[in-house]
Amino acid sequence: MSQQSLIDAAKAPSIAYNNKDWEAVKAAVTPGFLYDEVATQRKTQGVDQVIAAWQGWGTAFPDSKATFHNAYASGDTVVLEVTWRGTHKGPLQTATRQIPATGKPIEIRACQILEIAGGKAKSMRHYWDMATMLQQIGASA
Repeated sequence: MSQQSLIDAAKAPSIAYNNKDWEAVKAAVTPGFLYDEVATQRKTQGVDQVIAAWQGWGTAFPDSKATFHNAYASGDTVVLEVTWRGTHKGPLQTATRQIPATGKPIEIRACQILEIAGGKAKSMRHYWDMATMLQQIGASA
């Protein structure tokens, strides 16, 4: 695959999330897709578990979207620099509690590292700052 094809494949799951298009997520990832959400220490494997986790984010931040800033490809690995923006309009389930909607906006810089196989995302490690997000919505860590 060309570098641009790898980058396009790496962006596809987040673009599908931006549109809350769960069928497009399924089309963009391998069936055993591994999602490692470093900030929450949550790892999910398998497209259905990943979609369930992402639907939780979509409930809490229904207008949430990733904007891509930079992309780097080497071998079958792609690194994406993104900014997540959205508004806390629904309940946010954390590992220890549920945070009711605050109506406050978020803007969080993040980094995603994806492994690509057969033109689809095989895994994603997603790094972002949970403390910043909680501060922006008015909740404490």
